[in-house]
Amino acid sequence: QVQLVESGGGLVQARDSLRLSCTASGRTFGSYAMGWFRQTPGKERESVAIIGWSDTYTYYADSVKGRFTISRDNAKNTVYLQMNSLKPEDTAVYYCAIGGVVFTTTPKDYNYWGQGTQVTVSA
Repeated sequence: QVQLVESGGGLVQARDSLRLSCTASGRTFGSYAMGWFRQTPGKERESVAIIGWSDTYTYYADSVKGRFTISRDNAKNTVYLQMNSLKPEDTAVYYCAIGGVVFTTTPKDYNYWGQGTQVTVSA
């Protein structure tokens, strides 16, 4: 059974940094796209950052470019999201997910999801 466990969320002030981690178990996902998504009440889940099997393939939402960095450690089956210069509008529940071998930013293309971790940024 595949499980994704996220950690690293919390309450911070604007301009602070956080690092989210997500470790998968149950199988290896070295060839699969992995990503971070976020959702706020009443809004659809949106993609934040995606990474392909290699660090060469990454995607960032315009709202986080230059502030967030996604990386992965295939040996540990783990994906990270380094979030710097956080803003109140980054407040959301952040989910990690694993997709397929095709690089895609669409949430519906992702098959495995974590339980989510809350990130709250105060002004």
